[in-house]
Amino acid sequence: MRWWKLAWVISAMWLAQAAGGMVWAQQPERVLPQIVKLPLMVDGKQYEVVTHVYKPAGDGPFPLVIFSHGRAPSRVDRAKLEYPVLVGHANYWLRKGVAVIAPVRPGYGDTGGFDREDSGARWSGSLCSGVPDYTRVASQAGQTVVALHQWALQQPWVRKDRLLLEGQSVGGMTTISVAALNLPGVIAAVNFAGGSGGNPETSPTKSCEPENLRKTYGELGKLVKVPNLWLYAENDQFWGAEVPRRWHQAFKAGGSDTEFIQTGPVAGHDGHSLLTYGGKMWSVPLDAFVRKVGLTAP
Repeated sequence: MRWWKLAWVISAMWLAQAAGGMVWAQQPERVLPQIVKLPLMVDGKQYEVVTHVYKPAGDGPFPLVIFSHGRAPSRVDRAKLEYPVLVGHANYWLRKGVAVIAPVRPGYGDTGGFDREDSGARWSGSLCSGVPDYTRVASQAGQTVVALHQWALQQPWVRKDRLLLEGQSVGGMTTISVAALNLPGVIAAVNFAGGSGGNPETSPTKSCEPENLRKTYGELGKLVKVPNLWLYAENDQFWGAEVPRRWHQAFKAGGSDTEFIQTGPVAGHDGHSLLTYGGKMWSVPLDAFVRKVGLTAP
């Protein structure tokens, strides 16, 4: 049986036995996700949110990372979203004894449904029109994270006092937005290349109305109380090298305990894919951040 078919079988077993608990098997090498459909209320509507779950061997409780995926430019690609978190990155956390849950938000992949995260940015070649509302995008996407957070706190294998929010691109922006809610048990947040409104095909390094997002980040910086780490690459083709620095400066001015790291260029790739191809460029500072916040502390 192919692994993805097996995963869906396991997910069905998981839902059937959720009340009584279930033993989760871990493979010795590269661990693949267990895929479940969670009935979550998002913006007043119930969705069967496809969620990838990675859990270390044993009963736990384990520290937990809630990961938020990015947003492909085209509707076709959004509908094809299969992995909300890279398997390799999830395994990075598993090696630390940390569980990971990553939802496929409504409007994407097999969760499906209406696209709730349209910023309003419209591109004509290299020119952007419209008045994008990035605060709304982050809030809409964040509702799925909040619902999943509530679900996670009910699981016996989750440490209720050791949750970390993490995301990439629109998911990174979403992570910072949700961190501003200061949810119970959340001790830190990690933003990989977070932003919205980029168009690397026709407007590389220049996003749509980045000042709008600077204002959004400035407001969030007044609210986020947990330590947070921002990771961007110098050759990010969605935002460029300088704009993320301005975003972070506006955020930091609000008083948040925050650190910004801009790595060198990701060789041979768009730096927006730092998480995918950046290797030690992100793992070394992330290791240090994990130690700082005590995610895996007894």
